[in-house]
Amino acid sequence: MIDIKKINSLDKSEFLSIFGNVFEKSKWISEKVFDKKPFKNIKSFVSEIISIYENSDNKTILGILNLHPELAVEKKLTANSEAEQSKANLKECTPVEFDEFKKLNIEYKKKFNFPFIIAVKGKNKNEILNYFRVRINNSLDKEFLEAKKQVKKIATFRLEEIIK
Repeated sequence: MIDIKKINSLDKSEFLSIFGNVFEKSKWISEKVFDKKPFKNIKSFVSEIISIYENSDNKTILGILNLHPELAVEKKLTANSEAEQSKANLKECTPVEFDEFKKLNIEYKKKFNFPFIIAVKGKNKNEILNYFRVRINNSLDKEFLEAKKQVKKIATFRLEEIIK
């Protein structure tokens, strides 16, 4: 557990080592948040980190989306993604499931120009695969907004894990 007093007392290196991957491979968000210290409370801290993401332009958001791994098939994962995918049993796919994830990842990336993103916490591989099958049929605009929403959910879950 980390409280606001501790957050406000962290030096930049400590702060970034704790919060630097709240948004997948997007340490710059945490760097911007660090510069806004001190925070009144946890709520204002969380609000600030989320608002930096939400107020980014679409080109920046697309860049963030493209930093996310392909589900079930990506080999090099951050520690956060590794833990999240592991809990959803994405590393234990049958050959048929793995082939479907692989096929859907390719088709999805080709259609939308970013990887399929879903907050996997609380979901199993079958639920994730079903969401994948449905969302691949979305329009680009609808799916961009959904992916953006999922990234926010992932970041919120990661913040909750750190702060709890």
